[in-house]
Amino acid sequence: MEDIKYYTKLKSSSKTLVDALANKSSFSDVPNTWHVVVVDILNSTQAVDEGKHHQVNLTATGAIISVLNTIRREKQNIEIPYFFGGDGATFILPTHLLNKIIVVLENYSLHIKRNINLTLRVGHISVRDLTSQQSSLKISKHQLTEQLTIPIVLGNGLKQAEEIIKNTFVENNVASFKEGLLNLEGMQCRWKQINPAQTEKKVICLLLNATNEINQRAVYRAILTKMDAMFGTFESRQPIKPNKLNLNFSLSKIWEEMRISHANKNLFYLLKNWITTLIGKFYLKLSRNGKHYLKQIGQLSHTFMLDGMINTIFTAEQHNIDLFIAYLNQLEKDKKIIYGIHVTHASVMSCYVLDRKTKHAHFVDGTEGGYTSAAKMFKLKLSTLR
Repeated sequence: MEDIKYYTKLKSSSKTLVDALANKSSFSDVPNTWHVVVVDILNSTQAVDEGKHHQVNLTATGAIISVLNTIRREKQNIEIPYFFGGDGATFILPTHLLNKIIVVLENYSLHIKRNINLTLRVGHISVRDLTSQQSSLKISKHQLTEQLTIPIVLGNGLKQAEEIIKNTFVENNVASFKEGLLNLEGMQCRWKQINPAQTEKKVICLLLNATNEINQRAVYRAILTKMDAMFGTFESRQPIKPNKLNLNFSLSKIWEEMRISHANKNLFYLLKNWITTLIGKFYLKLSRNGKHYLKQIGQLSHTFMLDGMINTIFTAEQHNIDLFIAYLNQLEKDKKIIYGIHVTHASVMSCYVLDRKTKHAHFVDGTEGGYTSAAKMFKLKLSTLR
């Protein structure tokens, strides 16, 4: 019988990221009965170049919210690992949930096509099929901050799944959109661009892959140790600080959010949320609960992922960025890694808020393309090696 609570029951480690990677026995094999589900925006780089970064980011966030809301409706207290990628998302889930999730995501993709004319690829592959192709998938649960626990994945299984799904995707032009299946409750995106706490710092989006799967733990430990030495602890270098969070009162911002979160345009929704956002400014700055919520946002912001690759966004001064890039270039020259990097002036954030006291999550990217721009560099380097 399938263990649908395999991930729920994993004990989380509160060690540092470096120490979390020290012990191989901390990682276990994902059950063969589970599946990898990938959603990815077709031609996302082109969309970002055309100025659609906000829509791309919201679409990826909406995919995660669609899945989490579907699981929440099951009322079985099931946790699943998931990863935000700027222009898509990846999930690992039991067979028990697979069909429901795929139906919801395919319907969501029709909604995205209809409302903002982006093509969201949706696909899945079983862990059993991945392991039969010599792709490993090992996982542990890591307490990244006091309030945020994330999955840490080693092995090339997720990258292999993404490649297979992208290469075999066929767009469905027959299915019709079902409004009742769309559930984006809790979706919010009301923040202005978030500048680093220190004016001399910049925001870095980094994608980094160890070229040899066997050496992932050692390579990632060395790089994270270097980052700690150059940029400070994870908490000190993370880009979301409460005193830098400011609400955006623009009607166009709320309009864009509505196009993703609702099946149809709704003037009442637009005006109601604009007024709520105006009131929210005073709630956040003056009330005890509002100040507590701002503090929690930093704790519950997704700024580091390890899905077989390092995906992270952080702040640093230019001279340290230059030294770090030189370090990465040497590792790349030694054929230990391939990386893509994007340096920008601020970060952007989209949110999933069910309850401002405890139930909220925040997905962070960089301006000017963020992870998608870093991926453009990464893919160009990868193509020269093939």
